[in-house]
Amino acid sequence: MIMKRIIISIAVSLLTFTAFAQADKYEQRYNMLVAKLGYDGVGVETLLDNWEKADSTDSKMLLGRFNYYFTKSQSGQIVSKPTKKYLGMDPLFTLKDSTGTDVFYYQEIQYDDDMYAKAIKAADKAIGIYPEKLDFRFVKANAYIAYEKHSPDMALAYLLSLVEESRTRKVWLYGEEQADSKFFSESMLEYCYSFYSIGTPAAMDAFLALSEKMTEIDPKNPVFINNIGTYYLVGKQDYKTALKYYNKVLKAYPEDYTAIKNCVILARKQNNAKLEKKYLNLLVEHGNEADKLSAKARLMQLGK
Repeated sequence: MIMKRIIISIAVSLLTFTAFAQADKYEQRYNMLVAKLGYDGVGVETLLDNWEKADSTDSKMLLGRFNYYFTKSQSGQIVSKPTKKYLGMDPLFTLKDSTGTDVFYYQEIQYDDDMYAKAIKAADKAIGIYPEKLDFRFVKANAYIAYEKHSPDMALAYLLSLVEESRTRKVWLYGEEQADSKFFSESMLEYCYSFYSIGTPAAMDAFLALSEKMTEIDPKNPVFINNIGTYYLVGKQDYKTALKYYNKVLKAYPEDYTAIKNCVILARKQNNAKLEKKYLNLLVEHGNEADKLSAKARLMQLGK
């Protein structure tokens, strides 16, 4: 019986070694092909098909499948806009029109709906196999943001559901490492920044909604409360409400640089010298050397 168990153990080990060897072989070939031809290069799909037959659950194969369809769905075009920023992007180049006015040119990505749908399906398959891996969740969220552009409705809904899931999920992984709650919060902060960078009314609303949701699960993190203040300061020019949120942060974190700096900006926008002096003095106390010098000079102008 002992000898039989040893034989079975050896057989299982050989099968495992063979599976790993096959995975390494496909991964190496895939990496070489992608390096030369890109994610959707000639031969990539065939290699992925063969890789899937060898191991349909290989995480790198699943990611490769998503990348193939997502890249295949894209086509670029140059568009002109009158603004120096477009969907958070800097212009590729700038030209002047017949009146001497600057016209800004951007590369905008368009998507083939059929190929894009296959990419999302590939992401969903990966998530179904590896629900604990944030890598695949972020891949899907990023695809939504890229596709929706001005109005990231699906991206927001997906991220809000992910935040809700984080309440009960005990373990998240990113790559092969366990991702703690701090990593999750920082990742959601990056998505907040993405919405803010897009800058459209719908994207700003998404910036607010995700920040508010994160304050529910991470109430001690001042960054998300600052975000809410910034929404009202920048997005709505509602200075009273913005000040309320910044002061909420400063009550708990008197040295918070973002809140202090934004309160100075807010006071200046209102031409409220008394309010500006209050936060300039906080900036002198808690700011960096450059801010301290600037704040002191401004206080001199206002008549300290």
